[in-house]
Amino acid sequence: MHKILLVIYKLTTLNAFLMSSMAGMSTLLGGIIIFLNIKENNISKFITFCLSFSIAIMIGISITDLIPSSLFNILINYKFTIGIGIAIISFSIGVLAVFLINKFLDKNDNSLYKLGILSMIALILHNFPEGIATFIGSVHDSSLGIKLTIAIMFHNIPEGISIAVPIYYATKSKKKALFNTFLSGIAEPLGALLAYFFLKNYVTPLLISIVLLFVAGIMITLAIEEMLPKAIKYQKNSYIYLGIIVGIILICLNHFLF
Repeated sequence: MHKILLVIYKLTTLNAFLMSSMAGMSTLLGGIIIFLNIKENNISKFITFCLSFSIAIMIGISITDLIPSSLFNILINYKFTIGIGIAIISFSIGVLAVFLINKFLDKNDNSLYKLGILSMIALILHNFPEGIATFIGSVHDSSLGIKLTIAIMFHNIPEGISIAVPIYYATKSKKKALFNTFLSGIAEPLGALLAYFFLKNYVTPLLISIVLLFVAGIMITLAIEEMLPKAIKYQKNSYIYLGIIVGIILICLNHFLF
């Protein structure tokens, strides 16, 4: 009986790791968009659309998912004023992180490339705790793990676009674009491995919530401070509106379906 239970546990653990890997590496599916044959006179429209789409995704995920769920987890553990204070500090540190990273990357004069790198850093920080959550959720309940995996895949694909498109059009290198997209995606299974070997007895919903509020601060600041000005720079306003609308529709579908 003990051996049977051990086999079941190992299979459950393997399944949980596969779920986290599928969720994370779906980011690469978004990166495939760089293989589209975009005509030279449409490149600025395409970049504007992708940036605006990414703005909607990053802000949408933050205000409809990361912030409300994280704030709820914090408030059930602390009194209202203390919980709000923790949430504001966590979010503010994320905002500050963008400005500090941005200052560090200012040596690179290619702003589109810098935007891609900033997106990659933000999404690595986003995917890492997601990998932990997916792994732990899948171990405890396989049906929950499947739902989490599908939902994460649904928004990881457009996140891949937000990394691959600016880096590709800045460097003209598909390898660099896909490699940086891969780095973002691999953070999720790495988070699962960390949870399995070191953190499965220590990670709490409260800790993950604090980290995700920090990530929300990064993503909202990145969208407003970096992506929006660059999208406006191309002076293709109709594509800004189109990208934002499509992003909002996708966020709504994600919440409606999952």
